[in-house]
Amino acid sequence: MFGVMTLGNPDHSDGHRRLELALDVAGLGEFEWDVTAGRFEVSPRMAAITGLPAGAMPLEHSSQLEPFMHPADRGAFRSEKVRQRPAGAYEFEFRYVRPDDGRVVWIRVAGILNRDAAGQPANVTGIVQDITQAREEETQRQTLMAELDHRVKNVLAAVQALAVQTARRTTSLDAFLQNFSGRLKAMGAANELLTAARWRGAAIDHLAAAELGALAPGQASWEGPELFLTPRAANALALGLHELAANAVKFGALSLDTGRVRVRWAKTADGGFELNWTETGGPTVSAPTKRGFGSTLLEEVTSRELNGATTIDYRPAGVVAKLQAGAAAVAPRPETVPEAPAARPAETLVTAAGPASLKGARVLIVEDAVLLAMELESGLSDAGATVIGPAYELAEALALLDQPIDAAVLDANLNGHSVTPVAEALQARKVPFVFATGYGEAGGAPGDFDAPVIRKPYDVTQVAAALAELLRR
Repeated sequence: MFGVMTLGNPDHSDGHRRLELALDVAGLGEFEWDVTAGRFEVSPRMAAITGLPAGAMPLEHSSQLEPFMHPADRGAFRSEKVRQRPAGAYEFEFRYVRPDDGRVVWIRVAGILNRDAAGQPANVTGIVQDITQAREEETQRQTLMAELDHRVKNVLAAVQALAVQTARRTTSLDAFLQNFSGRLKAMGAANELLTAARWRGAAIDHLAAAELGALAPGQASWEGPELFLTPRAANALALGLHELAANAVKFGALSLDTGRVRVRWAKTADGGFELNWTETGGPTVSAPTKRGFGSTLLEEVTSRELNGATTIDYRPAGVVAKLQAGAAAVAPRPETVPEAPAARPAETLVTAAGPASLKGARVLIVEDAVLLAMELESGLSDAGATVIGPAYELAEALALLDQPIDAAVLDANLNGHSVTPVAEALQARKVPFVFATGYGEAGGAPGDFDAPVIRKPYDVTQVAAALAELLRR
């Protein structure tokens, strides 16, 4: 494992110089302990790592070094020392308190124990290494994994609750799928913005753009001072804006080409903000006769998550809503805020007419998530398509390209492999395709292909409508 290094021999041979260079490059400090004489030799490199004085120091037993160890690591060191004693080589990692400045660092000690003819310890030669950065990075990785696990479980729990509450307040499967899918997309858009900002929060104007930019291009405007929201508040506001927009599309200003939505927000004296939603130019509005889950989301969930209040006024000229948020909803602005996502094409809305017709079309499905592939297969078959596949792996997809194909749905990433070879082959044959991806790129299609991009989570009717439009062209 390690060779014996004699520190007292001023050998300037090429081999010695190479060893010195290797130790410097590796950030290692060397030592030699003459057990018989009770002398411990600290090299200058080891002195720089440990804060011990360079040169010889008396050492009768390794327990004399324990005062330099962090108290919490001494017991583990003793146990490990007993376990490794029979072996010729040893290795320990522990927190070390530098005697010169009191700093606590993580060090790794490794070496070789040489015995005399009677089998008694004679000398130990070894190295020390400062592994503080590696340990801190590992701790950070573990913390991030725990945080990711926590967030994933929270998201799953929220999705489950959203599904149950939506189902309780809808009277048909089609209505449930439409409402639930829209709410999932609102959560997905907020999650994309939060991921871009490393989950420090999201800018309020980005949230408005994500919801209204695709749903009502040219009919909606939004403005206000720069505000950065906490992850919790960002999710709540995304859902709130979605409910207002969905209602406007079905019954309000966005149901007519002449309608307009104006969103304005301002800071409040208590450190929070107030957002006003105003609809004009739409049909005459009247208050709903029964309370739906959308109203519950707005008036109870969104307001509580924003630590504020929500009011909705169904004026004949158009809905006016006020969302008030407390100071706890606003996060400190990070030094760098991700750029606003690029405008995306308007999304296809599900209508009472049902999904677009794909009758007679042969559609290839390439998707590595089995449940999603099954849902695509069922939905596209219901729209009249003949499904080819699904292909779950890149090799499977390439093997299916030798048969007639009219259009395709491609997942951008197949178990770590890019779907580009399939896209290139289809493009060469002039076969249109759409990308269905969970990646959050705000720009165009993966690989700069001239193809529509549908972001997950999506409704299969969106995919069917996009394919039908491609085939009509």
